[in-house]
Amino acid sequence: MPRHSALESILRREEAILAPYAAKSRDATRLKPEAPQGFRTAFQLDRDRIVHTRAFRRLAHKTQVLTPSSGDHCRTRLTHTLEVSQIARTIARALRLNEDLAEAAAMGHDLGHGPFGHVGETVLNSLCKGGFSHQDQSLRVADTLADNGAGLNLTQEVRDAIAKHSKGQGPIFVGAPRGPATLEGMVVRVADIVAYLSHDMEDAMEAGILCVGDIPLEILEAFGESSETRKEAIVTDLLENTRERDGTLALAFSKGMERDMGKLRDFMYRAVYRNPKVDGQMEKGAKTIKAIYKAIMEDDGLYQGLPLRRLADNRSEAARDFIAGMTDRYALNFAKGLGEA
Repeated sequence: MPRHSALESILRREEAILAPYAAKSRDATRLKPEAPQGFRTAFQLDRDRIVHTRAFRRLAHKTQVLTPSSGDHCRTRLTHTLEVSQIARTIARALRLNEDLAEAAAMGHDLGHGPFGHVGETVLNSLCKGGFSHQDQSLRVADTLADNGAGLNLTQEVRDAIAKHSKGQGPIFVGAPRGPATLEGMVVRVADIVAYLSHDMEDAMEAGILCVGDIPLEILEAFGESSETRKEAIVTDLLENTRERDGTLALAFSKGMERDMGKLRDFMYRAVYRNPKVDGQMEKGAKTIKAIYKAIMEDDGLYQGLPLRRLADNRSEAARDFIAGMTDRYALNFAKGLGEA
């Protein structure tokens, strides 16, 4: 079958199978218009562009919550990303949404995360002019920094989902412009939450930071003891409470699930994310980032040698781009070269 015929077949299949409110690949737009390429839809092409970047490969060596010293099986940013992608695809398929869009956005959602987990994000936010957020940096990687400064020219739909995947302290389900413009983007937002609420506890238990006896009974009753039962409980509740409304889909959890997820999240902050053992692991990472940032801001030779300095508007932004792109081990080795071992 000719390539253009294969692509047209896929596009027609989307029209026949996907819900009316699902994003269609045929309607995807880019900042820089492109002609259809081969047999892949626009969203499939975005996924492949993301997966083949160096920024994506570096996620394998960036901490999720616990450092590699905690054990061989703790999640990294890469394994977290893969889990988010699979959860997002599962939800999208069940709701007859566009799996390819959900997958592409999930694969790109953490491209901008720096080294040393959330501590790295907090430190960069405190140091950099204009602050730092991993979702904004993820979009900057996709638009500007990837491919040695050429950018990926992703679709607007994937860009929007990447930029708005993180809910912070706010509600999960919010409409555009604060929330994602597509239902698939909202699915990625949910999948990210499902993934970290499920797997961060498992990692903490495997690392000896938590045991089953530490978990409140009400959380065990709501979610079970394993990562799999937690994911199953949350996704099942979402699918059971999502309804068609006014020609679109209203994603929703039950009131009980919203309450229980809040309790689980609060427990994880108390018992894991702010645990002295975790803070101790991350202390060296925080010092490392501060030392590298200080050196770049003060050493003209170091600053002039930054590989993508030409793409930054100021020195602080160049330092931010450089540090956010580092893996944990590269940052530690770079700091040793500065005499900050």
